[in-house]
Amino acid sequence: MRDFMERIYDKQKIAACIAGSKYHIVLDTLDVDFYLISYEKGELVCSPFQNEVLFQIVEQGSINIYFIRDDGTRYALSNGTTDYFLGDMDIFYPKNNNIYAEAAENLTCISFSIEKHRETLLANAGFLTLICHSLASKIGSITTMEAAPASLTERLFSYMRYKCADETLRGIEQAAFHLHCSARHLQRILNQNESAGLVKKLGKGTYKLIQPTS
Repeated sequence: MRDFMERIYDKQKIAACIAGSKYHIVLDTLDVDFYLISYEKGELVCSPFQNEVLFQIVEQGSINIYFIRDDGTRYALSNGTTDYFLGDMDIFYPKNNNIYAEAAENLTCISFSIEKHRETLLANAGFLTLICHSLASKIGSITTMEAAPASLTERLFSYMRYKCADETLRGIEQAAFHLHCSARHLQRILNQNESAGLVKKLGKGTYKLIQPTS
């Protein structure tokens, strides 16, 4: 996946962001290594492709959070703006391989490693109280989510972007199984999008996404 994010370790900038945060009282009690991360619009902030598990608080900008099923069907979970938490579920549970967060505009987050500081986080009652409020709000929004209607082409693009390493589909039969369509139908859709310049054939049964959808 593309990665334009920039990590910022300037102590004055970090202190200023924490001081301006809605949660500054609790953040000041955490003995963790804070830094800032800036993302460009359209960049994935959280995804299964990322190895490091981070806790992030939106300091500036906004994000879209959604769930992608294996067949490419996309469910909008929520939108996040200033003070929104990312990584709250990862404190307690293994990383969910179907949830993505994408920068809806240029974005800055207050960040730190969950794995490095897990024991510290779990021992801080004030921090856990914030997490409980955040998770309760997210559970409420999930109960009303609906799948966005999608054509096979739209699901194919989602599958290639979010489920395929390097946005590259490898194997028509396997992809057709996940997309709930016939291999012949999928091949026809790939041929159409290759002609349109949206995918590039790299070899037999192997296609690279050229213009991913948002």
